[in-house]
Amino acid sequence: MQCVARRIVDRDMLRLIQMWLKVPVEERDESGHGRMSGGQKSTRGTPQGGVISPLLANLYMNRFLKYWRITGRSEVFQAQIINYADDFVILSRGYAAEALNWTRSVMARVELTLKEAKTSIKQARTERFDFLGYTFGPHCYRKTGARYLGASPSKKSVSRLRQKVGDLLRPQNVGSWTDVRDHLNSLLQGWSNYFAYGSRTQAYLAVDNYVYERVRNFLRRRHKVPSLGSVQFSRKVVYGKLGVRRLMHMVTSVR
Repeated sequence: MQCVARRIVDRDMLRLIQMWLKVPVEERDESGHGRMSGGQKSTRGTPQGGVISPLLANLYMNRFLKYWRITGRSEVFQAQIINYADDFVILSRGYAAEALNWTRSVMARVELTLKEAKTSIKQARTERFDFLGYTFGPHCYRKTGARYLGASPSKKSVSRLRQKVGDLLRPQNVGSWTDVRDHLNSLLQGWSNYFAYGSRTQAYLAVDNYVYERVRNFLRRRHKVPSLGSVQFSRKVVYGKLGVRRLMHMVTSVR
């Protein structure tokens, strides 16, 4: 609130933000049991999923980024820091351990902690790391076996998309095929728009194969086809007449 008050003097607005910070939140744990967090007794943090939470998190995180700049850490550690909200990567030439120790120290001073499960030091020329849905580091050309430094959609990002596609194409979805297809295409288009950088072929092929199998099974059950439906709902039909978007066609069109 002190950070906010340096930029906003309107008392009503400050009071509204204070109320947002005190909103109780109903959550579910890994077992599906409900629990309450936040509320009037909350003294730290912002409500998960709260309207103002992303803005406040960025505002608070800016204290760390500003201190990085004014203390000349880029020169000291021969490094650059890349961040998006509370996710960040420090790219250092030879001073990664020192940069990490400094970061932990500064975070403690502003009462933040690094998530140790996601914090590590990688040799980027020989080891991969994930950031904002991408996997960065050494890649390999499938045809020649030659290695190169690049980026590709991470396995977790592909898995999350598969989960969304699977949830959409459940037998319980009784919507018209047109609505289901348009929703599916919108999902695929949005994902491919974000993952339009780097090496995409393997990820796109994996998604296309999964989407085809799920669409075929979805339509086979809906139309009570006794067979596997590979004839009535072949790839040519699914990606042609039925109008499902094929990611590999997007790669070809970009070229």
